[in-house]
Amino acid sequence: MEEMRFCYGSASVRWRGTMRILASVLLVVAAVLDNAATQKPEDGPYRGKYIGKFNSYHHQASGDVYAVDEYTFLLTGFNYDGNGIDTFFWSGASNRPGPQGFIVPDEYGKTNILERYFNKDFTLRLPDNKKITEVKWLAVYDLNSQNNFADVYIPEDFEPPVPQKAGSLTAIAGGPIVSSDTIDILDSKTIRITDFSYDGKAGGQGAVHFWVGVGPSPSSKGSKVPDEMGYLDPIRAYDRETITLELPGDMTIFDIDWFSVYDVEARRDYGSILISDDLNVPPSLVRVTPHTESLPNCRQLHKDYRVSWEVFGPQITIQLAGNVQQDVYMSFGLSGSDSRSQMLGADVVVAFIDGHRGYAVDYNITSLAPCVQVLGQNKGVCRDDVVGGLDSYQLHTYSRENDINTITFRRTLISSDSGDKEFLLDRPMYVIWAMGRLDSNNEPTYHDVYPKRNVQVHFNTSEPVNDCFSFTSREANLKDVWERQQIFDRSVRAFTATLGPAGGKRGYQGITGHVSNGLAWYINGFLVPELWLRRGLTYSFLVRGGNNPHSPEFYHPLVITDEPHGGYDRLSDARQSEIRVLAGVEFTRRGRPKPIAAGPLCLARHPEGQDRRLDDNFATFKKFNRTLKWTCDSGDPAVLEITPNTSWPDVVYYNSFTHANMGWKIHIVDSYSQSARSHASAYSSFNHSIRLLLITSSFVVWTWALK
Repeated sequence: MEEMRFCYGSASVRWRGTMRILASVLLVVAAVLDNAATQKPEDGPYRGKYIGKFNSYHHQASGDVYAVDEYTFLLTGFNYDGNGIDTFFWSGASNRPGPQGFIVPDEYGKTNILERYFNKDFTLRLPDNKKITEVKWLAVYDLNSQNNFADVYIPEDFEPPVPQKAGSLTAIAGGPIVSSDTIDILDSKTIRITDFSYDGKAGGQGAVHFWVGVGPSPSSKGSKVPDEMGYLDPIRAYDRETITLELPGDMTIFDIDWFSVYDVEARRDYGSILISDDLNVPPSLVRVTPHTESLPNCRQLHKDYRVSWEVFGPQITIQLAGNVQQDVYMSFGLSGSDSRSQMLGADVVVAFIDGHRGYAVDYNITSLAPCVQVLGQNKGVCRDDVVGGLDSYQLHTYSRENDINTITFRRTLISSDSGDKEFLLDRPMYVIWAMGRLDSNNEPTYHDVYPKRNVQVHFNTSEPVNDCFSFTSREANLKDVWERQQIFDRSVRAFTATLGPAGGKRGYQGITGHVSNGLAWYINGFLVPELWLRRGLTYSFLVRGGNNPHSPEFYHPLVITDEPHGGYDRLSDARQSEIRVLAGVEFTRRGRPKPIAAGPLCLARHPEGQDRRLDDNFATFKKFNRTLKWTCDSGDPAVLEITPNTSWPDVVYYNSFTHANMGWKIHIVDSYSQSARSHASAYSSFNHSIRLLLITSSFVVWTWALK
């Protein structure tokens, strides 16, 4: 019995040891599976939910696999020597990789045989809207040899990243009205607020921002979140709007504990939500581009624009950096008013890069219009050297890397040019800034991006100030251009020409492809429609574009030329000699052009309080047009009569005599039947498809009837 007890005891010891080893193995496996199911943000850039490493068997196939969303894998550091014969990405629902599966298209959406990969990162989307939860593995598989080169298995009960809901905003007693419906965390950098309302009635200075930070509740120790347009100014009023916000720089949802509508001056939270830890959301597709400024002070003006500066002795060095297109200018300067940010009277620099050369040009703003001559003097947004001043800025360096323009320049604090403003160091100064497109002469046109609130900068700081963050960019989601109107009616002999706002990127810019100066012609109530006129017939334009030649902004006689841009009066003599003026201009004995179609002003404006930066939010021109308010001066319109003849080109243009890019095309045809054919050609593909459909349908019906 003792021997038997001894043997039993030894077996028992061995059994307990075996169980301990097995338990250890199970713990290791569990840890591996747990590690495979979660990627912590501190492990590196957030890529989604980690699935695991490829098990490598042949041809050096290896790499890490993440789930980006319900349908998409992310492969990082992927390698494959490309020596397989008939090799594809392969997936299926069987227990292990085999012939029962399907091809997963490569990173380009193609089902071609795989070529060589070396340390590549890319995504694979399952075909036919299959979900990751519907498959058990992803493999590198050769159909010819039915050989598995590498595979990774999807853990059971795997939950791929999906957008998460995070509650809603409700007003806090004693504060302004703040409310929302559901707040969705779309990915690691993107927050969507549905039906957001804020009445804009915060007390004090009203420095209310979208605000995020860490800790148990909102506090002043946080960071601004740019609004839905990328601005960092105090937020505007909202009325049940759905907006999408992007966390600034390289910040992700894992870096914050709360989101708030917060008054920075009063240090009050007006509505907030808490952010859960370890949200299982998709990684962001936003590209983050770090940018290191070389000057000690930096102020982020917009998510795509910043200014840096340094004062040394009697000079100030300024650096402008912007995430911009190549034909975009960046402007910055001192306000025309000592009590607010004001363009009129401002002293600004306009910086841009043209090809391989950078510019920082000194401008003076005497009117809110492009630079034009008024009674022999230049008025508007004019270069200092054009209005008798000096170009006081000295270009230092410039570069364009990763779509970021960086331009550095210097100026003395007190300029020798009496038209320049002094940089004061004893108090904050009101400044203005803007970004917009350059015209064909590298002159600034109407700005697309600009602040609506006051902006102050203190150029003399005892300690360096820096609130700048990395630039971010994502694939542009371009909105459709507003409908292109055409006046194609043989009975119409008169056209009413008035002025109105150009309507943003979906309006004049989108319709014509030209940059805008902010105003455009409205013909018979339509925004720059194309007109169809017949040779030999007489037409009248009833012009109400302003008849006060002292006004740089609102003096727009109508002209018709063979050149698409207009602004004939601004052109050099040499350029004018190349343009054929067909109507609207007569020439003096000295050969100087004189407009003849200047009528009293009839102008459409945005209603008070409407932000013209939101013009692109209107789905159609009709909806946009209904919001405008019209004011018309008394008096009869100027009448411009034209009779196109055989000498006229097939396409001419109506425009303004004084400003460029305000009008569009006139088609000149010999007969309306010909014009109808030309007009139909724009829709020929669509009409041809409809005709084929009708013919096919008729044939099918006719064949069925014969039976």
